[in-house]
Amino acid sequence: MYASPTHALGQADASRHPGSSEPVYLIIRTDDAGMSHSVNMAVERLIATGLPVSVSVMFPTPWYQETVDILKRHPEVSVGIHLTLNSEWKNYRWGPVLGRTAVPSLVDADGYFFPSSEALHQNHPNLQEVEKELRAQIERALHSGLKIDYVDYHMGTAVRYPEFRALTERLAREYGLGMSQYFGDIRHDSQYSAAPPAKTDSLVAMVNRLQPRFNLVVTHVGIDNEELGALLDMNTSGPLPEMSKNRQGELNALTSPRFSEALKARNVRLITYRQLIEMQGLKSMRRPEETN
Repeated sequence: MYASPTHALGQADASRHPGSSEPVYLIIRTDDAGMSHSVNMAVERLIATGLPVSVSVMFPTPWYQETVDILKRHPEVSVGIHLTLNSEWKNYRWGPVLGRTAVPSLVDADGYFFPSSEALHQNHPNLQEVEKELRAQIERALHSGLKIDYVDYHMGTAVRYPEFRALTERLAREYGLGMSQYFGDIRHDSQYSAAPPAKTDSLVAMVNRLQPRFNLVVTHVGIDNEELGALLDMNTSGPLPEMSKNRQGELNALTSPRFSEALKARNVRLITYRQLIEMQGLKSMRRPEETN
């Protein structure tokens, strides 16, 4: 039902011939791995379904080492660095890999990342410090023993401002990493704002809207338990109430038979970022036309 790397490559080659129909590819990118134990458990459940997934890891967070252990048991998973410059949960904070004294313009009075992109930007972050911290996160990821395929951006911050985007692009090129949404992969946020009981409906409706070539759905899974339920979102751009129920709803939708049936009905090929990069090549990366 799902495309192997060889199958996916073969389909891509076939699509270049005149008159052949363009295949519909979908990447499932699950963000915030390493944020907490309950998020990691949800990521592990998602991987256990056998769905080809790309997992984006937050390397400054308290539980990233558990994520690394999980992913080492699943080398088929494509791993990305969820470049992190924010810490948005009340009473549960993290700061830079380098420590507060090395990058003082990136942290608040308590030494933690700011809860929103806007709050960071209003603090006039030093771009050299941004580079030092993002580089440290990349180095931590590379030294973890995992195969790292791509980078993406927690809350969009690492590409939200022109000088941040240019820096992130330069670092990705330097380290030979792909960038999410730089391969013509069109992002669909079908689940995030849907109420927990409606997330499966939203995901199935998204499958029916997918266009040929490359599509991306970004998901934030979690287990609805006391740990995740205690967290309150301080991000100023669209925080969700009952975040743990929303994350459980996303996991339920992705692992539902209805989602699998919808993919099969439309012959949607699930691929990972590793496969996409193999198909397209790093030299094909292009900045998306619509940027933050």
